[in-house]
Amino acid sequence: MDWLDDKTKQRIVQELVPGKQITLAHIIASPDPVLYEKLGLNPGIDYVRAAIGIMTVSPAETAIIMADVAMKAAAIDLGFVDRFSGSLIISGTVSEVEASEQAILDYVRNVLQYTVCGITRT
Repeated sequence: MDWLDDKTKQRIVQELVPGKQITLAHIIASPDPVLYEKLGLNPGIDYVRAAIGIMTVSPAETAIIMADVAMKAAAIDLGFVDRFSGSLIISGTVSEVEASEQAILDYVRNVLQYTVCGITRT
């Protein structure tokens, strides 16, 4: 009877069918220095004026394009870009990070025709 149970079990196949979208665009203003340390970002900065920008995108490879747009839009530091997860972390002054994230959202919305979220802040 055990062999019968194996044949009647259902299998669920899960597939990722990504949309064309930015799902997170967040700015952390004046982050605690320990956050920089834990993320492996440049610790030699003026924390009072500093910010960290975090973004996620699908399809994940778009993170490479986003990193390029961010670096061309403002004098930010590229902290992390992952073409497999679609994650991007940038740092700089609040105004630099905001300018970069806004440039990314504009480019991805208008040129690549993605759906984008708004920028959130803490």
